[in-house]
Amino acid sequence: MRAIQGIVSLSLLLGTWAGPAYPPRPCSLLTSTGTRNPAYPLDVVDKLEEATMPKVQAWMAKRAGKTNNCTLENAAVRREWSGLSVDERKEYIRAVLCLQAKPPKAPKDKVPGSLRRFDDFVATHMTMARALHSSNNLFAAHRYYIYIYEKALREECGYTGYQPYMNYDRYANDPINSPMFDGSDSSMGGNGAKSDYPGVPRPFPRPYDKIPSAGGGGCVTTGPFKNMVVSLGPKSTIVRGIPNNPRADGLGSNPRCLHRDVNKYSAAGARANYTYSAIMENKDIDSFYNRYLGQPQLKGDTHPWGLHNAGHYIIGGDPGGDFYCSPSDPAFYFHHGMLDRVWWLWQMQDPENRVDKVPGSGAMSIPGMLGHGGMKMKDKRQDLTNAVVDLGWTAPSVKLLELNEMLGGLGGEFCYIYV
Repeated sequence: MRAIQGIVSLSLLLGTWAGPAYPPRPCSLLTSTGTRNPAYPLDVVDKLEEATMPKVQAWMAKRAGKTNNCTLENAAVRREWSGLSVDERKEYIRAVLCLQAKPPKAPKDKVPGSLRRFDDFVATHMTMARALHSSNNLFAAHRYYIYIYEKALREECGYTGYQPYMNYDRYANDPINSPMFDGSDSSMGGNGAKSDYPGVPRPFPRPYDKIPSAGGGGCVTTGPFKNMVVSLGPKSTIVRGIPNNPRADGLGSNPRCLHRDVNKYSAAGARANYTYSAIMENKDIDSFYNRYLGQPQLKGDTHPWGLHNAGHYIIGGDPGGDFYCSPSDPAFYFHHGMLDRVWWLWQMQDPENRVDKVPGSGAMSIPGMLGHGGMKMKDKRQDLTNAVVDLGWTAPSVKLLELNEMLGGLGGEFCYIYV
């Protein structure tokens, strides 16, 4: 982002590591070097982001007056977890714990197992899994979902920052000892205890038909979420010894500890080279979407999970390894923040021709979405003018196409960038 360094003050850059200093919405953009932990050199995707910012500036200048008062100067900034100071990480954690202490809003007759406000988001993901993960909806619906979660943290729990994301490449070599999962009080909790967790089956021919266990899978015993109670699910988990949910739909109360397998094998399929090639080698929305899912499998690829699944199963175990109730693990939201960043970077390579595009007729299924065999689904290209994303009790229904634009979409409610 060197092209916009001129609008960033030295005091703002120096303040990045001093502690929380969030205004309700930042007054100016932060540069990559100013907001990223110096322990992590910029990877190829970070450098691509810097090189892409002039395109973002040009796009915003062209759309002046059409972005619902969203500008690069007033855009919120979502940062990578390691780029937050320790105090900033703790503030985020406090907000998540606050959400876990508030009463639920989901209707009790539909979601009797929702014990706290945090569970409402899990129930949404579980009950609307098919719609949320259709090819038309996957990108846009999750953008809305993450935004509504961020909004709850800010408006209901006083969080003054924005939803962080997880740069998989930074932690791929040793995710257990990363700032995300090292078990410190400024992490998202530690790994699960050693167990007989078998790993995650994948619909690939041997020898890649399973993401192997990384040795965890038991209860998390360190960090801010060591006493966390998981209530909903399981629905498709493969963790041995987890009691069945009292309801077939997984929405009954089934209290248990947070199990985790922080998985380096899954992380290896989400390194920066996979992300970079997905963005730069796929010019149309369907091919980008398919590569995002790891389809078709690349010859000789030893980690053919696709970015979507590779990011998901860095957080294996229960509920992270359960496709449906995976948002029960607080680290889930960092994963989809990263994927939202990847989609945005793809859009910004050619915004005039990409911002309004939705996956459709050539899009493939999500491997392992239902059970572990994937959905037999090939959407026909259709008129999406009036298509809506409905998150039920979690948020108002909105038009799908209002969610494609990150800088000014949804009537200006979307106004943020990733750095």
